[in-house]
Amino acid sequence: MIGERQGLIVWLHNIKLAKNLRKYGNIHYISKRLKYVVLYCNMDESETVMNKIKNLSFVKMVEPSYRPFLKTDFDNAKPDKAKEYDYKIGF
Repeated sequence: MIGERQGLIVWLHNIKLAKNLRKYGNIHYISKRLKYVVLYCNMDESETVMNKIKNLSFVKMVEPSYRPFLKTDFDNAKPDKAKEYDYKIGF
């Protein structure tokens, strides 16, 4: 069963070696133009995985994703009146 996951953004020197990161977690996205990888791992293992990945020779920098720590329940979100009108018509 999958628990809480933490996203890691790994900036690389060379994109050819990005597949070597598969053993540290699940690769979600690889950007060839900007040379970064979005990797997901278990939240309790994220610090140790970050330290291991930082020591690799082809890695520039590793950044954690702060999305699990952000509040995603938006209170007092007012819907757009024009959109409500469109939904009532049946678009």
